[in-house]
Amino acid sequence: MRVRSVRIGAWGLLLGLSIGSIPVIGAGQSADGYTMKQRISRIRSLARQNDATAIPALTPSLSDPDQQVRLEAVKAIVKIGGEPSLDPLVQATRDRDPEIRIRATDGIVNQYVPGYVVNSGLGGTFSRGARQVKGFFASRNDQVVDPDVKIRPDVSRALADEIGDGASMDARTNAALAAGILRSREAIPALLQGLHTINSDMIFECLVALQKIQDQSAGPGVNFLARDLDERVQETALETIGVLRSVSASPDVHYALVNGRTIKIRRAALNALAMLAVPADRTTFQQYAENGDAELRAAAIEGLGRLREPADGPLLRAAYDEANAAWQVHLAAAFALTSEGKVDLEEFSPLPYLVESLNTKNRAYVANAYLVELAKRQDVRDGLVKLLPGGTKDQKVQLCSIFATTESADVLPALTALSKDIDPDVAFAASRAARILQARKTS
Repeated sequence: MRVRSVRIGAWGLLLGLSIGSIPVIGAGQSADGYTMKQRISRIRSLARQNDATAIPALTPSLSDPDQQVRLEAVKAIVKIGGEPSLDPLVQATRDRDPEIRIRATDGIVNQYVPGYVVNSGLGGTFSRGARQVKGFFASRNDQVVDPDVKIRPDVSRALADEIGDGASMDARTNAALAAGILRSREAIPALLQGLHTINSDMIFECLVALQKIQDQSAGPGVNFLARDLDERVQETALETIGVLRSVSASPDVHYALVNGRTIKIRRAALNALAMLAVPADRTTFQQYAENGDAELRAAAIEGLGRLREPADGPLLRAAYDEANAAWQVHLAAAFALTSEGKVDLEEFSPLPYLVESLNTKNRAYVANAYLVELAKRQDVRDGLVKLLPGGTKDQKVQLCSIFATTESADVLPALTALSKDIDPDVAFAASRAARILQARKTS
């Protein structure tokens, strides 16, 4: 019998094995002579240290022949986290086991979005080896990293490779979700390819990711889904076409508007046309501007606002002043009038009304989206800066996030002043917005 020397280190210390012992390799043992349970016990002991210095000792276990050992290793590395965890987690995204891939991907996102694993990740749906993935992708995840967060190129490449790998649809779909959260531009080709699968969850997550990344060059790759037979896919595709301003999709969007099987599809189609703002669609917008459905009417008014045709001013003003109109119509009219240049700050004027709507829970999201678009203009930014000091906490916090999207340094003085606000949430929002703007100036 050949006598083998046992390596000195954590394995020997943990298991109490002496140098020169002669392990007998049997079922469940590794080439080093340790059983699966012993290897897992070592990994868990290292994980309890919760120290990044343990990661180099854990990394070799990602190549263990036993799936359970590799799984414990990736869970331990995710738990420890930190920058040193990224290299082994990128390695683990190439594992042949779907759960290991998913946990590694979630761990990567967690490094950039702290708390993701606990609160949002797909890995949390695994329990004692049982797969509980079904239904996870039914709801939309709107998380996204701040624009100034730099994602390592190897991380983006790993996500792109995982999206394109055919081993597991769940892992691919989860990688598409991660690519969107991290705004990974390098993943765009893989996301566009993912739109051609037959899995609706995969298509949905690829579409949402493309919306988050907001690279308009990807728009034409989405066009064919404007006529998809799956309602959720078709609705999300129409929304994506609008976000990416894919004008070439206009004929398909018109088809969906006329032939949409449900009111949701027709609303999504008209909203997409409103985002595209093709001058030839002015008559379509005028036609729907008096529609009995509030959301269709709001979309039409929004489209007229982007076209900025002075002759439509009376129609927009009438909608804004209409006493019994739905709030969606009032907000769309306020957006349209502001877009046409009505930026005065007197009471009941459109721009102050948009800011005031940031206080109302069910209207804040729409008002915020309108102001993000409008704040690209100097005259609107000037008005918002004047309204900022008198705003409520909610208004100040949201205006800070709106200013952060403008890529305009002219709002920095206002943000710097607000960073000293007595309310810590307001001060934090102002500091964050200023940081993002400064990063964009230097990039």
